[in-house]
Amino acid sequence: MTYRMFEEKHHASIYQRYRFVPPEEIRDIILHYLERKKVQPHALAVDLGCGTGQNSRLMAPHFQEVVGIDISECQLEEARAVAGFNNITYRKGTAEELPFPDASVDLLTAASAVHWFDQQRFLLEAGRVLKPCGCMALLGFDDNFRLHYGSCGDRLTDICDEFKKVLLPYTSTQVTVANIKLQELYTAIPFPDKERVECIPLKQQISVRNIVGFMESFSMYQAFQRAEPDAATALLQRTLDRFLKEMGVTSPDTLMEVTLEYFCVLASKPE
Repeated sequence: MTYRMFEEKHHASIYQRYRFVPPEEIRDIILHYLERKKVQPHALAVDLGCGTGQNSRLMAPHFQEVVGIDISECQLEEARAVAGFNNITYRKGTAEELPFPDASVDLLTAASAVHWFDQQRFLLEAGRVLKPCGCMALLGFDDNFRLHYGSCGDRLTDICDEFKKVLLPYTSTQVTVANIKLQELYTAIPFPDKERVECIPLKQQISVRNIVGFMESFSMYQAFQRAEPDAATALLQRTLDRFLKEMGVTSPDTLMEVTLEYFCVLASKPE
């Protein structure tokens, strides 16, 4: 089954505001792989579990058409509200039942989403809709990100780790699948031509407010909030306060640096 997550309007707005856009380097890795496997034109890319459209927009300049698919209408409303991408359309649906003819898609991609899919049904559907030599690009990031600010970066990272430790009872099996970099899914992909690329860095400046918002977007935090709303709200505020105290600042708009690593599973359908 497809797991129904991130559907509430509040959670969708958090996703739009705080989730990271995949780095341009990973976009280039995907496009170079596609170029090696399939001749132009690159007509149609389908972004599965597209959420609020960060990955869809990253791919848009490189395809005639991009279609974002997500099960959450609230997420899609946030995606549609971003102007300036006339070749993107968003549709409600699942990765296991795609609204495309056989052999019609050049690229299937999913950013931090494929661990929520029914693996067997998704792979069968991918094999159906991809063109000969069409490609899959399934990406995610290691959640062991690090924070940097002056000499207190290690202590800030420890605060993050303590935040995640509180959430362990609410961490699903699917998140564990993502955190081991889709190893089981990679093995299950039936195409002989496949590879994985790891340690793709993302480094950017981010405010204290935004890193806390990013942590609020975690599925396990949202599960904690549903179960214990007061405790979850207190945890988020306490984490913000600890960051500010450790940094010796008062404004949540103070910038720090975050570094994390992406990975990508690539596969090409046989000709």
